[in-house]
Parts: sequence; C-alpha cells; structure tokens
Amino acid sequence: MPLLLHTCCAPCSAPVIEWLLEQGIRPSLFYYNPNIFPREEYEIRKAESVRYASALGLEMIDGDYDHDRWLREVSGMENEPERGKRCLQCFGIRLRTTARQAHDGGFGCFATTLASSRWKDLRQIAEAGHRAAAQWDEVRFLEKNWRKGGLSERRRILLKEHGFYNQPYCGCEFSALRRNSNE
Repeated sequence: MPLLLHTCCAPCSAPVIEWLLEQGIRPSLFYYNPNIFPREEYEIRKAESVRYASALGLEMIDGDYDHDRWLREVSGMENEPERGKRCLQCFGIRLRTTARQAHDGGFGCFATTLASSRWKDLRQIAEAGHRAAAQWDEVRFLEKNWRKGGLSERRRILLKEHGFYNQPYCGCEFSALRRNSNE
C-alpha cells in the first residue's frame, strides 16, 4: 500500500524513513509545516528535508506555507504550554492536510514523523491522525511510536552522519518564545 509520510524536519524524518525502507516501504514524503516561524527557519528545515529525500531518490511533495492561516487557526491558544491545546490543534491542521493529500494522491495510508520527537505528546498525534483519516473511507493513519526500537539513538547518529541542521525549538513562534524565556 502506498504510504504518504508527513515530514516535519530531516533529523526526525531520517530514522523513520530508514526504518520504512528496511521494511520494504518506499514512502512519498509530504512537507507541510505552516507552523514554522520565521519563514527563514521554515526554508532551512525544508531544504534539509529536500536534500535528504533527493539523496534517497524519494518523492517530496511540497505543501503550502500559509503561516497566517495557521495563526488564525490557533488564535486564542498562544499562551498554551507545550503539549497543550495549541499543539493538538497544530497537529490536527497538519494531519488533516496530509490526509487530504493522501486521498487526492491515491495513498491508502499516511503517517507522520512528529511521533519521533520526544517533545511531542504521542496521544495528541494519534488523536489528530485518526481524526484526519476519518475524513476519507479509503485512507488510514499508521500510528507508530517512532521513538522505540533504537530509533531515537539512530536519530542522533544520522544527525551527525548527514550534518543535518538541528533546530533548537519545535517550530512555532510560541515554542521559541517559551524556550527563550526559559534560558
């Protein structure tokens, strides 16, 4: 079954992609992250994802960067803590769009590399993914904890091996502000 993999960044994607390839699954990648701010940060992360996908000969589908729309959809949640309501809303936005891309592109299944980050709540990701898949009868969400089975350690190795840019915050300006205020 063709798999569409929502990718958030190269460091989180690399071990997931490697694992999928080892399982005989050749994913198409979907880069859709309108939460990332500023635009320069978005472009750096996207370039790293494209570089890695190209090296592996994988298809990369580029989603639209509409940060203003994303801000409208998380309005009122700016002061939520990490792993709070804003994060659930953000995952929902990104995974609904991924599910639509899976449907429109003829993919029977989609997954996300968001579930590889130790900073993310796996229950929120699963909830957002299953809700997104429920929009389409022929699309299902592959729920997987990409932190297990040595994948977290593999992430660290691949990060160094490929010299990936490793971002210091989740992506949105609200997580960056929290990180900066905690330093």
